[in-house]
Amino acid sequence: YVPLLSFVTYRSIARGTSITSILGLAVAGLMMWTLTEYGLHRSIFHWTNDTPFGRRFHFLAHGVHHEYPNDADRLVMPLLTSVPLAVIFYALFYFTLGVSYAEPLYVGFGLGYLAYDGTHYAVHHFKQSTRIGKYIKRHHMLHHHMDHDGGFGVSSPLWDLVFGTMPKVKKPVAAA
Repeated sequence: YVPLLSFVTYRSIARGTSITSILGLAVAGLMMWTLTEYGLHRSIFHWTNDTPFGRRFHFLAHGVHHEYPNDADRLVMPLLTSVPLAVIFYALFYFTLGVSYAEPLYVGFGLGYLAYDGTHYAVHHFKQSTRIGKYIKRHHMLHHHMDHDGGFGVSSPLWDLVFGTMPKVKKPVAAA
């Protein structure tokens, strides 16, 4: 995606869009990505329906990741899924906003997606040494291991804070 996003940025500059506008729209696109990430994770990846189709869909879409959270093949979205989604989001931006706004917005959205994929892989496979890295990892691991109904933001807890879905530390019930 980096060559594509670089090309789209170049095209925006060549079209005469100011650097300030490109940066502002890219930041807006990044924020849109974090909301999209949260929404997809909460509503699609954790959608459940107690039917054979519903259980199968949930398992294939996201349940397998919760069953095997450190499986390196299940931490980033496969290209066969991400490329069609990238085309859909580009078209959505293009046809609703026009090319001058759509492309810089799409660049921020795409960079947000790349940050999400990289963050998700890193929190599962690398020891975090920074304060922010440790916080993001803890946030995501609470979602995996203690509270499947909270912590839907992976690259940022922003929308969990806004929508009141911060993951909760659940204490085990003491044996009587």
